[in-house]
Amino acid sequence: MNKHLNFTKKESRLYMSFMYVTFASLLIGGLMGLLQTFARSGKFQLPFGINYYTILTVHGVILGLVLTTFFIIGFQFALLGKTVGLSDKQRKWAWISFWTMLIGTVIAAVTILVGQANVLYTFYAPLRAHVAFYIGLALVIVGSWIAVFTNFRQLYVWKKAHPGEKSPLLAFMVTINMAMWFIASLGVAASVLIQFIPWSLGYAETINVLLSRTLFWYFGHPLVYFWLLPAYMAWYAIIPKIIGGKLFSDSLARLSFILLLMFSIPVGFHHQLTEPGIDPTWKFIQVVLTFMVVIPTLMTAFSIFATFETTGRRKGYKSLFGWFRHLPWKDVRFLAPFIGMVAFIPGGAGGIVNASHQVNTLIHNTIWVTGHFHLTVATTVILTYFGVAYWLVPHLTGRRLTPKLNKLGIIQTIIWTLGMTIMSTSMHIQGLLGGPRRSNFSNYAGGAQVDTWINYQIAQAVGGTILFVAIILMTYIFIQLAFFAPRGVQEFPIAEEEIDAEPTPKILENWYLWIGITIALILFAYTIPVIDILKHSPPGSIPFDWPIGR
Repeated sequence: MNKHLNFTKKESRLYMSFMYVTFASLLIGGLMGLLQTFARSGKFQLPFGINYYTILTVHGVILGLVLTTFFIIGFQFALLGKTVGLSDKQRKWAWISFWTMLIGTVIAAVTILVGQANVLYTFYAPLRAHVAFYIGLALVIVGSWIAVFTNFRQLYVWKKAHPGEKSPLLAFMVTINMAMWFIASLGVAASVLIQFIPWSLGYAETINVLLSRTLFWYFGHPLVYFWLLPAYMAWYAIIPKIIGGKLFSDSLARLSFILLLMFSIPVGFHHQLTEPGIDPTWKFIQVVLTFMVVIPTLMTAFSIFATFETTGRRKGYKSLFGWFRHLPWKDVRFLAPFIGMVAFIPGGAGGIVNASHQVNTLIHNTIWVTGHFHLTVATTVILTYFGVAYWLVPHLTGRRLTPKLNKLGIIQTIIWTLGMTIMSTSMHIQGLLGGPRRSNFSNYAGGAQVDTWINYQIAQAVGGTILFVAIILMTYIFIQLAFFAPRGVQEFPIAEEEIDAEPTPKILENWYLWIGITIALILFAYTIPVIDILKHSPPGSIPFDWPIGR
């Protein structure tokens, strides 16, 4: 078993820098979300002439892109630092990654706040932002790529020093996630650099809208798995240690990540099922590929609950559900991720609806989709991130998760779950009633349908208020764990493999094979449709003088 490495102060400072940005983003993005729900309720007018779509854009960009990306990269650097190590040169490149991403984030954020980029986090054409917004996005992507290749280098150096050995599971998982991120982000990078920046500067008179949307969703769907896979890392390899158990199956964990890599990228068309210009045959093919992701998802559920039951049986709990009753419910490091796991059941069911060729027409572009995102990303993913932060932050700062902070964490988790349940449920119902996403009906003259929508938006404001209380509490806990909690040693929990576990097949670490299959699937799913888009899209449909931020 690989000996887990201790962090130096310089390493801890690096990893914590990503956490500082993460929780600052949580506070800012959460405030924007609160204002958004108030404005939609019809009971509150935004002060100082603030544009509704400005706060909507800030909320999506800060929470959907900034918070997630900074947490993931910081967490994954910590995982690799603990399992394979981080050299001084690699640490310098990690800092370059951090500062490049942060500078890009600030540029994009300022552009949004001054009203020059009210284009939402999807930044669809014909919405046009100031060029600085796209430059900021490009810097964030480039900074993340620096992290990608630094992570690859970390594992490569470890493999050179340990020939013939199986790589640590968490290092393998990080590499899969970063490979997926790099391949997927090539699409949005191409769109920003080749289409949006020249168009925004006026060098290109028109922009191919369908191509830009296709390139975005080539990236946009695997983005969801980029958010989700770090949660899977915690579920597979960290939660078992917290509950006093062992890793259920190293081979199954690696195989599920490989399948997630292969079936997460070539499926973007299921976000474009209602769009003309894409042959229905290719939409159908990508829907089929989308549903293939059910396989590694079920594998993950089986593995995790098998770990729970096996651990409970070893502790002597013989009854049918005795092992379940004796899980560490009073440990927030377990409780928060577990609630995230449970939320993924209805979240996954909603995802099946979103990706279904026929059923999608009922909920497409309604606030159902927003409710789905808040159930998956803002509940499953974020609660797992919080669960990680409860032990990672004190481990990095040399402090302890005290019983008092643990209790506050449990309260925070319950408040968050309550607020998100109210808000997400009302969004799903309003979506089924036809309520569109992104629109503010508070100033409409009324009518039975609009009045019904506003009633659900009032419920969303109630849920949003409860959520903001949870955000304030989480920010307080983070500050305590970072600066004020008692000094001590907090465990970095990594589960060990069973002593008599079957050897992991070497083919699971054949990177050429799995990445090669992934690229082949992408070329199969996208080559002909993209050629058709380039050949048949109408020229000159969107002029350069379309207003900025419209």
